[in-house]
Amino acid sequence: MIDNIQKISDQAVAGISAATDERSLEDARVAFLGKKGTLAGASAGIKDVPNEDKPAFGAALNQARTAINAALDAKTLELQNLADQKSVAGIDLTLPARELAAGGLHPLTIVKDRAIQILRRMGFALADGPEIETEYHCFDALNTPDDHPARNEKDTFYFDGGKLLRTHTSSVQIRTMENSTPPVRIIAPGSAYRRDDVDATHLPVFNQLEGLYVDTDVKLGDLKGTLEYFLQAMFGDNTEVRFRPHFFPFTEPSFEIDVKLTIAGQEPKWIEVAGCGMVDPAVFSSIATQRGDDAFDPENVTGYAFGMGLDRLAMIQYGIKDIRALIENDTRFLSQFA
Repeated sequence: MIDNIQKISDQAVAGISAATDERSLEDARVAFLGKKGTLAGASAGIKDVPNEDKPAFGAALNQARTAINAALDAKTLELQNLADQKSVAGIDLTLPARELAAGGLHPLTIVKDRAIQILRRMGFALADGPEIETEYHCFDALNTPDDHPARNEKDTFYFDGGKLLRTHTSSVQIRTMENSTPPVRIIAPGSAYRRDDVDATHLPVFNQLEGLYVDTDVKLGDLKGTLEYFLQAMFGDNTEVRFRPHFFPFTEPSFEIDVKLTIAGQEPKWIEVAGCGMVDPAVFSSIATQRGDDAFDPENVTGYAFGMGLDRLAMIQYGIKDIRALIENDTRFLSQFA
């Protein structure tokens, strides 16, 4: 029976060597190594082999299986090499390669990195927080009353458990004050979510960068100087900036900031890029209560906060007239920034 196994091995190696393509090679494999193959049939005969001969019989089976697998591997490699040679037949390998298109950063990434660099040079540290937030961190701690429109389901994305997708990165400011002591000077770039209708200047998911500065003697002039310097560093010394009185629950006084957008062939127009103001003492009181100490007692500290849309900054930086171009992944648009 051992001689029969050697015969099967020789037949298998010969059959594999004669294969001319992957299909015939697979047929040979199944014929000899498959569950119903020749070698499997020979293996089943071990029950009829005398006990003293079974070790030699088993060794012969293993040698045959090893030889057949080696022949399969060698033939597979040979067929692959032949296929590779056929695929490049007639191709002049000395011709220059096709030029690959260069990739590049997305305009939003460019603007975000630039904004962070400027503010880091001004002494602001980076801070981060979760995008799925609690109502306390997103609204209550920011002095937002229960009946405020922003808390309505028509404006905010809520989960069944009561949590929500943050509507601004101001929640990072709250979390930072909960875990730090003054002076605090941080910026928090990240995504925010609101149920806004999509149009040329609004998206339901947008990119925001918020800042917070808290110390013992922070004044409104510090806020105005910081943001004017930042916007002129972003867009040039001649950038026109205006502050408009506004209302936010978490700052008092509050302002909205506009920058004049200039697009070739169109009349310049003002576009809102940021909201800002002096931190409302009620926010500090909430933080003091939450912390259980007087680190943020409104009698001892003052501060300012601001939040800006990075998407709007990109529109101004590159003269983009429709915010939707930033999310459509149109390579004709994005290639301008590569």
